[in-house]
Amino acid sequence: MRKRSHPGPASPTRLIVAITGASGAIFGIRALELLRKHQDVETHLILSPSAVRTIAEETDRTVAQIRRLASVVHSYKDIGAAMSSGSFRTLGMLVAPCSIKTLSGIANAYDDNLVVRAADVCLKERRRLVLLLRETPLHLGHIELMERATRYGAVVMPPVPAFHLRPKTIDDIVNATVRRALEPFGLSRMG
Repeated sequence: MRKRSHPGPASPTRLIVAITGASGAIFGIRALELLRKHQDVETHLILSPSAVRTIAEETDRTVAQIRRLASVVHSYKDIGAAMSSGSFRTLGMLVAPCSIKTLSGIANAYDDNLVVRAADVCLKERRRLVLLLRETPLHLGHIELMERATRYGAVVMPPVPAFHLRPKTIDDIVNATVRRALEPFGLSRMG
């Protein structure tokens, strides 16, 4: 864990990035890579235990490599972390990818881990919360959870390829999706 930063007028712009266990860990990793290029953005990373497994299954990266991409890393279990309070100022939070379990926790305000607690704080403080929901096909329960999270203020954004951009590689698709996911935070010019 890195030292926690504290809110203050001289603080850089902060964005929380959570990677959960759904397929598509590359979306969160790429967001961290793009954000790292901009020193005025301080990233606060939360990795769920399932994300660690997904990262190992889907990428050639180590968890240590991914943690080094973030400005600050927080424990998934630390619901007392600075971002658990509305006084910790951020642009908001990107959950990439967002599992159905995490969506359910957010939609039901079931704050039993830092990912859900930080998302809940973003909603109550009227900050942006973007969820790159990864599941298909969807049943009615999933759709109802998406509807509830949307009513509470979240942006539910399944990572659907933008074929009008004529992607040639998976990397093109990932980059376009992540850039689009950063737009609600006013970070559309990333990368």
